Amino acid sequence: AQDAGPVASGSSAPRPPVRVVLDWPAGVPDGGRHGFTPVHRAALEAALPAMGARIADALGEARRVLVLGFEELMYAPLRLATALEDATTAEVRYSTTTRSPVLAVDDPGYAIRSRLVFPAHDAPADGPGDRYAYNVAGAGFDAVVAVVDSAADTPALHAPDGLLARLAGHTDRVVLAVVPSYVPSPTPHRQEAAMLPEPLRGPAFSSYAAQDVGWLLQDLSDTVLEAPTEEREEAIQSGGAHYAESLPVEYQPSPQYQELFKAALDTSATRIARAVGTVTETVLAERGPRPVLVSLARAGTPVGVLMRRWAQHRHGLDLPHYAVSIVRGRGIDANALRWLAAHHDPADVVFVDGWTGKGAITRELAAALEEFAAAHPECGAFDPEIAVLADPGGCVRTYGTREDFLIPSACLNSTVSGLISRTVLRSDLVGPHDFHGAKFYRELADTDVSGLFLDTVAARFDEVAGAVDAEAKELLAADRAPTWEGWAAVERISEEYGIHDVNLVKPGVGETTRVLLRRVPWKILAKRGAGADLDHVRLLAEQRGVPVEEIAELPYTCVGLIHPKYTRGATGADGTAVTAK
Repeated sequence: AQDAGPVASGSSAPRPPVRVVLDWPAGVPDGGRHGFTPVHRAALEAALPAMGARIADALGEARRVLVLGFEELMYAPLRLATALEDATTAEVRYSTTTRSPVLAVDDPGYAIRSRLVFPAHDAPADGPGDRYAYNVAGAGFDAVVAVVDSAADTPALHAPDGLLARLAGHTDRVVLAVVPSYVPSPTPHRQEAAMLPEPLRGPAFSSYAAQDVGWLLQDLSDTVLEAPTEEREEAIQSGGAHYAESLPVEYQPSPQYQELFKAALDTSATRIARAVGTVTETVLAERGPRPVLVSLARAGTPVGVLMRRWAQHRHGLDLPHYAVSIVRGRGIDANALRWLAAHHDPADVVFVDGWTGKGAITRELAAALEEFAAAHPECGAFDPEIAVLADPGGCVRTYGTREDFLIPSACLNSTVSGLISRTVLRSDLVGPHDFHGAKFYRELADTDVSGLFLDTVAARFDEVAGAVDAEAKELLAADRAPTWEGWAAVERISEEYGIHDVNLVKPGVGETTRVLLRRVPWKILAKRGAGADLDHVRLLAEQRGVPVEEIAELPYTCVGLIHPKYTRGATGADGTAVTAK
């Protein structure tokens, strides 16, 4: 019973197989693995009666028939079996071959009574090895219809020890029906996207695990891009350069600051885990069942990794996650969008960011996607809605919380973001068919806390699960329309402090921290009584000689101000030195 040998059924020499020409409808895929539309279904339904009749004619007087599919080719053989059943009075059964070995025991109470073993006939697609057909030998079939796709109609199928010969040893008639293998004709946008490189992954690029995120970026690690903060600020404000054309020198935290980060992480991990769970459950409920997470590099990437881990931990889902570049004033990486459209349904893509400030990136993304849709209608439409961990600015409707609190990943730069720099867009480095660029700071591996951040937050998932379920349910039933309160507050602050440029007002804990790490800040506005959420801000401000002004009524926990018209050595209207110490 383990491997039933040839048992002649009615004649000493098995008859050769009969090949039936199906006239499979042109353009119809052989199954759902290639996509199957209502148009395909209608064409197949119309052709099935004639195909069933051709198979019936090839069977002759057979009264007990098995239609045998080929591994993953299941749908087409099953539909042919139902068509055959309609075209004949014979008893029709259905099964498929498999790569899975199972013990066969010839006992009436056992499910697998017999086993045929034969060599693979679809190599090199699935490699060499044995394949199996169960409950064929000894089952009393006087005809077997073997249905394979054209890729598997190889000499190995017809060999003396191949599947057809093994079947012929156990039935009077073997009929072979071949379904043409479906090869989709690539559309122009898919052909162009095929020329783009595959996403970069760790450990070759970033300290994140390969499955955590694929970076739709080009590696500029060997290019010198860093410039002193003061030079960058002067060039940016004078219009001589865009902020994305260079990189700030990576801030190296002092031992005191590193301890502050670890303390902040320990204190806020539960709150972050709850926000991660809430935003992920909201996304799964409204954009599920299998959304494609696309984080905005790099602040959104740790959040995207955590959302992916939540979905895997709570629901067993293995969500795709990519990171792409978006640049204020320049839009999102169009080549990255083309790659995504060629590999996923744009309707499934959910853009992810860490937090909102005044909502500038929210608006930038919406405008960029609208422009992309107009220029590339063949790619399909991406949803411009961003899912964020924290939305203190009231700029989005998918968020984990609207509190303005410390997210420890905002405290550092690359060392909490997989050792990846912020993204770069410069015409001499990024061509029209290139992804935006970024650097992998391998040399900072000794101070990397990216994994520590992820693992510390993920360890709290079970602890917050009950609260997340209740909160997500409440949010899904609530009115979450953006209020844009943050934008209004920024405009008010901009005018009140004589800045007159909202791009130089950076609201929220995360954005204020960025100002202190990357820009030349003028002053920090802090909400009176903010507490431990601002410990790191106060320390950075002290290290850089930036005054902190306590404000009783502030819609954010803090706001970072960059002085307008910065020049090195200048002072502000109040006499405060603008240069950083």
